Amino acid sequence: MIDYELLRAEAARHPYKLLFATVSGAHLYGFPSPDSDYDLRGVHILPAAEAVGLLPKEETVQTEGLRGGIEMDFVTHDILKFFTMLLKRNGYVMEQLYSPLIVETNAWHEELKEIARGCLTRRHSHHYLGFAETQWSLFVKENPPRVKPLLYVYRVLLTGIHLMRTGTVEANLVALNAEYRLPYIEDLIHLKVTGAEQGTIATPEADFHMREYRRLVSELEAAAAASKLPEAPSSQAALNDLLVRVRLTP
Repeated sequence: MIDYELLRAEAARHPYKLLFATVSGAHLYGFPSPDSDYDLRGVHILPAAEAVGLLPKEETVQTEGLRGGIEMDFVTHDILKFFTMLLKRNGYVMEQLYSPLIVETNAWHEELKEIARGCLTRRHSHHYLGFAETQWSLFVKENPPRVKPLLYVYRVLLTGIHLMRTGTVEANLVALNAEYRLPYIEDLIHLKVTGAEQGTIATPEADFHMREYRRLVSELEAAAAASKLPEAPSSQAALNDLLVRVRLTP
C-alpha cells in the first residue's frame, strides 16, 4: 500500500513549484516487495528569471534518504529539460507522465498528457528493446539469478508491445498480463511481492526464460514494424506554447 501522505509531504518540501509528481518504479510496475523503496518522479518549474539567467540552473533536482523508515528517491527535471526528453524516444518520461499513481497534479499536468500523445512514435520500441537487453544481461550474469531484473525484462517488453499496438502507455505488469496471459508472470510477481527485493529463482529456469525473452523481442520488433504510430513526434509547437505559458505564469 502506497503512503500518499508521506509522498505528498516529500513533494511539499521541493524547492520549486511542481508541474506534477508521480510514483514510478516497482510500485508503478505492479510488483513492489515489502522492502521496496519509493521512486518519486516529476517536473519542476524554474522561475523565469532563473531559467534565462547566466547562473547555473537546477535542471535536475534529486533528493534521497529515509522517510518514515522507507528509502525515498525523488527526482525532478525542469520543464524545458523534460519537454525536450518527451520529443525523444524516452519511455521513462512517458511512463512518469502517464503514471496513475499521482502525488501532485494540476491543469497543466492534464494538458501535458494530452499534448504528449503526439510525442509517441514507433521509435520508442528502441527504448524498450534496449532496456530489456540491459536487464537480461543483468539477469544472466548473476548466480543465482534474481527475480527483479527478469520481471523488468518482461515488463518492458510487454509495455513496448502494448505501446506499438495500441498507442497507449501501460507500465503495470499485472495489467499487461491480464491481456497477454503469460502463465509464468503471476508466479514471478508472487515471488517478488512476498519476498525480499533481492530474491532469486532456481537456475534451471533460465533456459526457459531465455526462449521467452527472444520470442518477445521478436514480437516487439514485429509490432514496431506494423505499428500505426508515426515515425516522428508532432507536438513540438504545442509543447513550446505550453512551456512559455507555464514559465511566464507567476
